[in-house]
Amino acid sequence: MKRILKWIFRIVLVLLLLAFLFVFVAYWRSTNDCDRLGAAQGDKMKAIVYCDYGLANLKFTEVEKPTPTDDQLLVKVRAASVNPLDWHFIEGTPKIMRVIGVGLRKPKETRLGVDFAGIVEAVGKNVTQFKPGDEVFGGRDGAFAEYVCPRADRAVTLKPANITFEQAASVNIAGITALQAVRDKGKVQPGQKVLINGASGGVGTFAVQIAKSFGADVTGVCSTRNLEMVRSLGADQVIDYTKEDFAKGDQRYDVVLDNVPNHSLSECRRVLNPKGKYIMIGGGGPTDNPWIGPFGRVIQALLEAPFVSQKMAMMMAELKKSDLAILGDMMQSGKLKPVIDRTYKLSELPAAIAYLEEGHARGKVVITVE
Repeated sequence: MKRILKWIFRIVLVLLLLAFLFVFVAYWRSTNDCDRLGAAQGDKMKAIVYCDYGLANLKFTEVEKPTPTDDQLLVKVRAASVNPLDWHFIEGTPKIMRVIGVGLRKPKETRLGVDFAGIVEAVGKNVTQFKPGDEVFGGRDGAFAEYVCPRADRAVTLKPANITFEQAASVNIAGITALQAVRDKGKVQPGQKVLINGASGGVGTFAVQIAKSFGADVTGVCSTRNLEMVRSLGADQVIDYTKEDFAKGDQRYDVVLDNVPNHSLSECRRVLNPKGKYIMIGGGGPTDNPWIGPFGRVIQALLEAPFVSQKMAMMMAELKKSDLAILGDMMQSGKLKPVIDRTYKLSELPAAIAYLEEGHARGKVVITVE
């Protein structure tokens, strides 16, 4: 037995040493293309890049203008929007992200932004559904720039004529997250009671309107200054969290969409019906554990799931062209209207990110691109 224990100890020790060596080598080999950005040839454009983690390392500079492939569009960006996803990448948090591929020492990808709206300037030879001059919106990495090249069959669609570029640019991640949370995860049905914690934020403002369009009885949780705004979006009831704790009330809900995980899972389950659904949305905030962020809560939900009657899930958006089209139709018909808090110029992106990190934005923070 002692011999077996010694061998087990030796094997574990070797595995730990190999893991340490792997992380050490990966850390020092972690690099990006920043050295090549300034030396790029051909046409240039303005864009935001970051060579190292941290808000102070964002740079407004010139990079090579992209050229569309046969299946892509070249879009001149008129507006983009900021998401919590962006500052997670900027700060490299939760730090587990760095281990699983974002970049241990430096960010692997140096470009930022996903949501955009703009005008098609050129199309690849295989593209038939778009033409130069079309106004479009959607999602593409590197959206904080003067140009992007999305694939025509991916997350890009025509912009409704009755909304601005700024409004369209705010839709991609937040709108799709809200739609998929209500429709796919929550499976909301007419007459069901839905509580949206964080109803005045980017995802929350979309979720209130989408849940209402599904025929739900919607309760929004927000601060005092946002009560009237959330009511105007269609919420049937609003709860001022500065005066009332929804987790201590008598009302029970069929679905809880939690944009602000400021209550424990047990508190959230308490306000759910026995067969209700709890959906945690997003990747957490600046005050979360810097190493694992919201994943501790996800693990807790997975461990508790077999022993409770309610369903619990974490929601991360899957960007789909079809869902963008649905959101476009809803905006065209007036069922959905993006809420914009503030706008910043592209060169002012660090200030926009800093404002979003404060956690009090009403709706979306938008970047205009001249």
